[in-house]
Amino acid sequence: MTKLLVFGHQSPDTDTITSAIVYSHLKQSIGEKAEAVRLGEINQETQYALDYFKVEAPRLLEDMKADHQDVVLVDHNEFQQSAVNIKELTIHGVIDHHRVSNFETEGPLYMRIEPVGCTATVLYTIYKEHQVEIPQHIAGLMLSAIISDTLLLKSPTCTERDIEVANQLAKIADVDINTYGFEMLKKGASIDGMSAADIVGNDAKSFELNGHTVRIAQINTVDPAEILALKDDLLQNIDERIERDNYDLYMLVITNILDNDSIVLTKGLTNKVDAAFDVKVEDSEALLKDVVSRKKQIVPPLTNAFNA
Repeated sequence: MTKLLVFGHQSPDTDTITSAIVYSHLKQSIGEKAEAVRLGEINQETQYALDYFKVEAPRLLEDMKADHQDVVLVDHNEFQQSAVNIKELTIHGVIDHHRVSNFETEGPLYMRIEPVGCTATVLYTIYKEHQVEIPQHIAGLMLSAIISDTLLLKSPTCTERDIEVANQLAKIADVDINTYGFEMLKKGASIDGMSAADIVGNDAKSFELNGHTVRIAQINTVDPAEILALKDDLLQNIDERIERDNYDLYMLVITNILDNDSIVLTKGLTNKVDAAFDVKVEDSEALLKDVVSRKKQIVPPLTNAFNA
């Protein structure tokens, strides 16, 4: 039986890393060979969850070797967000909760995409369908992903299903959602030890919008001023990435998890940001009131702006 490599998107977040671990565990539980791997470095929030539930991080996949052609994608499906040679690989499955774009395969595959706040919510359902018991550490990782993706069940992406699943997982993991969740998010909001490059590249994803390549990074914080104090260095790094990778627009979204607003630092076709959010980007900066979700509140209006 061929071993499947399971991985999420580049610049991985908590949902990406934990979903790879969780789906690999499920596959192994039903007698299939699978290994969780990652395409980038672990962030502080994710490391907190891994440490709390005593789980090792997946190995870093720096080069997809010839004997690892069979893969499953979690928490993403767009090729520009995936392994650099994704089109050369055989994709056996996709477990996701995002839009479907820039994706095609030569053969049929298992594809499970649901309009919920987190991939872990989809995975919980698959566990139940296979009647596989969820161990405490796996439940903890799944709960961590839901907390991360829904900002402790407060994001507009959060559904009733996410809330229901999170409460079930909290019982199995034996943690209080609010106490554990706030500590995890607070750890992820720390920029201690992070360089300007680390911040600009944090949880960054690329999107193809009407022939333009848009790169959107996002970082959570409880103190936006702490990050904005590095503004000159951040913008310089954004300029370097635009020149190096030919992005048409780069956005660093700084999300205040206490106020549920975001400040965006942006370079490139900033007129599209103006049009999408009815703001005026000044000195490469704008406030996005009540905006916290890249999936639901940032990408859709940007798509409309680029299509206009």
